[in-house]
Amino acid sequence: MILAAGLGTRLLPLTKDRPKALVAVGGRTLLEIAISRLREFGVDNFVVNTHHFAPMIRDYLETHGNFGVRIVLSHEDALLDTGGGLLKAASFFLDAGAALQEPFILHNVDVISTIDLACMMRFHLDQGALATIAVQDRPTSRYLLFDTDGNLCGRRTKLTSTEAKSQPAHDEVVRPAAQLQPLAFTGIHIVSPRLLTMIREEGAFSIITTYLDLASRGEKIAAFRADQYYWRDLGRPESIARVEQEMKTGVYPSG
Repeated sequence: MILAAGLGTRLLPLTKDRPKALVAVGGRTLLEIAISRLREFGVDNFVVNTHHFAPMIRDYLETHGNFGVRIVLSHEDALLDTGGGLLKAASFFLDAGAALQEPFILHNVDVISTIDLACMMRFHLDQGALATIAVQDRPTSRYLLFDTDGNLCGRRTKLTSTEAKSQPAHDEVVRPAAQLQPLAFTGIHIVSPRLLTMIREEGAFSIITTYLDLASRGEKIAAFRADQYYWRDLGRPESIARVEQEMKTGVYPSG
């Protein structure tokens, strides 16, 4: 599932007349890049959630023959955030009984990486995790907290620059551990469909809220360390320009 329903406000003015999924980097849209990356790992069935400029995404996919894969659109009349959007699309993953045993990839449309998804899937299966999230040890304003075994235990609340000068960051810990490591989320997950039957939230909510709730119930939400891989957030115009330059210089393999 590719999460593509957001308004893309951080990408203005590029998203003034199009959804962020159709913003181009290096001559290709973010949506095409995400689909192409996933196809490299054998994915041929997709769900794409839509909201902002939804007809443009539908027409774009039709014009390009869905890039040779099966794509189902999950439209949101009101934005449901990452968790609510996934829950709305749950039937696509739960309708077939066998699917309960087959994990799927959840991928933000506005991230680009060289993360080895096949390796990540093997890790997920070996761990017996309910969900596995790709993380890196890098600076971020929103950390997730893991124990030494890579189990999700909490998150670090974002502080404004003014607050940070007067108080330490606040850690929300849902699963106690002797030592906690803050890591940055990449927006790439592998999810076992059984998780969809365990969600207690409703309406619009972040999938991170769900992960924290499940971790508090003793479920395994695992960290896949992706430090060695290239990764970029493409949520801002300057990020687009940076990645285009990295494509030209070979830092990111754009082919």
